[in-house]
Amino acid sequence: MRILIIAALLLSSSTAFSQSAGFGIKGGLNYGATGDLTTFGDFVTNITVNGEDKLGYHVGAFGKFEFSGLFVQPEIVFTKLSTSFDSGNIIISNTDYNLTKIDIPLLVGLKIAGPLNIKAGPSFQYILNNDLDGFDIDEPENSLTLGYQIGAGVTLGQLGIDIRYEGAFSDNTAIAEGLESNEFGFEIDTRPSQWILSISYAFKKK
Repeated sequence: MRILIIAALLLSSSTAFSQSAGFGIKGGLNYGATGDLTTFGDFVTNITVNGEDKLGYHVGAFGKFEFSGLFVQPEIVFTKLSTSFDSGNIIISNTDYNLTKIDIPLLVGLKIAGPLNIKAGPSFQYILNNDLDGFDIDEPENSLTLGYQIGAGVTLGQLGIDIRYEGAFSDNTAIAEGLESNEFGFEIDTRPSQWILSISYAFKKK
């Protein structure tokens, strides 16, 4: 519910003050990883494992509202991504962490030369589901967190091509379910660092 309220507020406020408004759909690929996996326990040496970058995908919708050469672009996007962890031992060997989420970026952009534009802004992340192969994982500490996106794009008529980098302001950990008081467990930082490549289609303005 909170994620829908945020999206509605961003959309309504942008529409109210814009000189020109447009809407469209988008989709594409993500390449990156979530944060580190860290083991904890009394009878083992705790280790931190860096995630291996993997491909994911995203689909969603966006609005674009222009203000005297600038534009605001709120989006709502479904994202699926995976991260592979391998510590080189039997405990964590080619183990995938899978994450599905709703992203709501609110980007401010500037047209700089012909069809080229640059954009940046905050991005809310709402986690729908997370899963670690072979283990039960609790819900992350915070279901809604804030990160950022920065990138550049090209607009060719109604088509757009966009590349961005997404990063996090802080960690957001998920812990292996039921193991907090036992002898062994995992912590995973769910916030991703990733590259995002999108193709978009803007509907004709009436």
